[in-house]
Amino acid sequence: MFKLGNVDILRIEESHGPSFRPAQVLPDWTEEAVAPHLSWLVPQYLNESKSRLIMSVHSWVLKTRHHTILVDTCVGNHKERPTQPAFHMLNMPYLANFAAAGLRPEDIDYVLCTHLHVDHVGWNTRLEDGRWVPTFPNAKYVFSKIDRDYFDPSRGEGGKVEANARIFNDSVLPILEAKQDMVVEGVVELADGLTIEPAPGHSPGHVLIKLASAGAEGLFTGDIMHHPMQIYEVAWSSAFCTDPAEARVSRRKVLEHACAHGSMLYPAHFGGPFCGRVGERSGGFRFLPGSAPAA
Repeated sequence: MFKLGNVDILRIEESHGPSFRPAQVLPDWTEEAVAPHLSWLVPQYLNESKSRLIMSVHSWVLKTRHHTILVDTCVGNHKERPTQPAFHMLNMPYLANFAAAGLRPEDIDYVLCTHLHVDHVGWNTRLEDGRWVPTFPNAKYVFSKIDRDYFDPSRGEGGKVEANARIFNDSVLPILEAKQDMVVEGVVELADGLTIEPAPGHSPGHVLIKLASAGAEGLFTGDIMHHPMQIYEVAWSSAFCTDPAEARVSRRKVLEHACAHGSMLYPAHFGGPFCGRVGERSGGFRFLPGSAPAA
């Protein structure tokens, strides 16, 4: 457990370990660019053979004075993802990890989705008697209107892609049908010091979630960054970005803000220690991993 101001923050893991080859995620990755960073990259963020990124898929849970808030919901179990083998028909102990953290699905008041990609919406729903139903029955699920419309097969360009339509239909549409959705656009202030801001590029409606508490600030960055090397190489957008150039603009804006304000970054996929701050270096930024655990 971590502490930010008066808020307890828990990390709920779905998976963690060696995953994609570096260039599969970051096409600009080169051995020459990475060589000066190997002392801190290996083994936390890159395996010893340098052939696989160490990545995590996890949710963040925020326990404020008034609410329990879940940020992003990983891949999910029993979901058909035939074009994405790493995510196809998983059977992971996510809900067991949830319980081990002292949480029940019924405890969640809000589910905040930074965007609507496969590994951020999966546990929005679970399979019950052959139907996809909301996993968190008392929660309002907060979606970006831009992403909702873009990935909806009946509305948007993204929904015309079969893989995206499948994700929308089993992980987003059941929430809409249950009327548990809360659709936001632009800058939106929620309760308990939470603010949602547009951070497009990785997806058209990707958002940044800011948490302010007792003079401290945390940034839940979703896929604005997949890997710490993107803090050093801000121009490196992922292979999964809808608009790589726009993603670079959003990433730089977030890093500049984090550096200026001492904000803690809570990304969705960094390997351990999973979070950290941003410092200055000549011509750019550097990663300061880790956070003091809660007492």
